[in-house]
Amino acid sequence: MKSSRIPGFYKMSVEERVRIVREFASLTDEEEKLLLSFSQLPADVADRMIENVITTMPLPLGIATNFIVNGREVLIPMAIEETSVVAAASNAARMARPEGFKARAMEPVMIGQIQVLGAMENAAEKLMERKEEILELANAQDKVLVSLGGGAKDIEVRKADGMLILHLLVDVRDAMGANAVNTMVEAIAPLVEKITGGKVHLKILSNLAVHRLAEAEVVYKKEVIGEENVDKVIRAYEFAAVDIYRAATHNKGIMNGIDALAIATGNDWRAIEAGAHSYAALNGYSPLTKWWKDEDGNLHGKIKMPMAVGIIGGATKVHPVAKLSLKILGVKTAKELAEIMVSLGLAQNFAALYALATKGIQAGHMKLHAQNIAVMAGAKGEEIDTVAKRMVEEGKVRMDRAQEILEEIRRKNKKV
Repeated sequence: MKSSRIPGFYKMSVEERVRIVREFASLTDEEEKLLLSFSQLPADVADRMIENVITTMPLPLGIATNFIVNGREVLIPMAIEETSVVAAASNAARMARPEGFKARAMEPVMIGQIQVLGAMENAAEKLMERKEEILELANAQDKVLVSLGGGAKDIEVRKADGMLILHLLVDVRDAMGANAVNTMVEAIAPLVEKITGGKVHLKILSNLAVHRLAEAEVVYKKEVIGEENVDKVIRAYEFAAVDIYRAATHNKGIMNGIDALAIATGNDWRAIEAGAHSYAALNGYSPLTKWWKDEDGNLHGKIKMPMAVGIIGGATKVHPVAKLSLKILGVKTAKELAEIMVSLGLAQNFAALYALATKGIQAGHMKLHAQNIAVMAGAKGEEIDTVAKRMVEEGKVRMDRAQEILEEIRRKNKKV
């Protein structure tokens, strides 16, 4: 039986880790070679993805272990440059076993906005009266999407500062949906002008996807994390709940995980960020998670946020590693990906709060950061671990100290 619980995964060689992931996700020989090549984006593919390409800038792709989401064992690919993030997520998931994370995602409905200037007095009512005509015209733009059960489903009308705003609600199925939605709102703009008597200005998707929310819950047993630490984590969360300066960093920690998975799967992490922070600010900027103690004294956490992700279209089907990441995840729908993504965000948030409330955020982070400093100082091979260990023990993780230690090591080696 597959298990994402892989003790000592971080101690293994790259080749050993790839072998384990291959077995877990039933990868082919070619896919294994792709992972081991460390050059997964050919020039011709990169040149088609964006303009003016001159090279690529790779990010490390790690695997977060130990995750159970809705009863299923999951290995989560994460593309990120920041040390300790993957380890923190894996540790948080380990402490949540065996129940793991329970997640739900709403139907994948995105909002297309149409800005109308100079509309007649009763324009909002006129739009609602002709809703079916508007939806029919929108759906004529994407017969394939409609055949899959998606398409334009409803409209909303708002007024703001003298302008009229029409929302076209589109079920985009397994896509992120920007292209489909933007095509539809552009197509219906002339009809909207005719109905409202006004002038349509902007026609564009909104990243505040309030009709496409995802949520996840988790329980950390007091016996696992320490009874005294339940209250410590809650107090840490309450800091973010009352202070916007702390809330900003609280939510950034959540996005460490979500963005890393979004990048790994070729999703638009900037759109997800925009949706997350605007949703957090709907009623005054606040944390995207909540933490409390349940009746048994265990720590209970919940996250809820917009999650506009896709498994078809865009880079998800163009970038070789994005396709491979989706295979490792084993997801079949965009909703399933959204559920894993919010679960990862919740785990990342717990990891940060737990570290901050107990030993401090730098303890684990510095061990890995010290290795980077050692490399920057010029350390090679075994020197890296030796220099890093000394700096951490001394509590002096700095470039100048790394250089001093490296010089000491090399002087001793010369004498020997």
